[in-house]
Amino acid sequence: MSQPADASSHIAFLDRYYGRHRRTYDLTRRMFLLGRERMLRQLAVQPGERVLEIGCGTARNLLWLARREAAATYHGVDASREMLKTAADRVRSSPADVVLSQHRAESLTSPDILGVPQGFDVVFFSYSLSMMPDWRGALAAAMSCLCPTGRLSIVDFWDLAGWPKCISLWTRRRLLMHHVRFDAGVHEWLREAQGPARQLQIAPVARRWAYLATLRPATPLHTK
Repeated sequence: MSQPADASSHIAFLDRYYGRHRRTYDLTRRMFLLGRERMLRQLAVQPGERVLEIGCGTARNLLWLARREAAATYHGVDASREMLKTAADRVRSSPADVVLSQHRAESLTSPDILGVPQGFDVVFFSYSLSMMPDWRGALAAAMSCLCPTGRLSIVDFWDLAGWPKCISLWTRRRLLMHHVRFDAGVHEWLREAQGPARQLQIAPVARRWAYLATLRPATPLHTK
């Protein structure tokens, strides 16, 4: 199926950009992709659970989780072929059970697409949602991939409201140059999506440099 022109151009941008940066991505992003480990720890992946990262990049996060809980299965999808090359290299050198595939986030209208008809226990975005032009479609797809007791987590750039104005303006301009943008509608969407069966928590990371959002069943789950 052919992709809409805007989706095709966005994927082309991702492949051009990450074709240059994919080998050094994890090393160079460590200082400003804040809150990732905090989110990964809070996922509290359990043995036998099915985990999906949308926008998995180099598979860094999935392998981090697999080192802590090897008895779970991990899936990663990304729109960029270039990033998936690095992810595949890393997964091949690891004993972790990680399945990678190329998909646009909004195309994941059912977990059947990934061969997991029962749905995922955990779905998460790590600094990827803010790069997705159709973030509404991406969030709707993430919810459709969850099993009834599944949980959704997001860590991503926020509005930098706690930072000095000069730093905030400069950072936002730099992010926009790389097609990265926080949209306040994301939080509104999540609040509307929680309904009576789920509860939403949104917490700041580093004075609103980023946010950590978790949408989980209202009934408490097991934790490690």
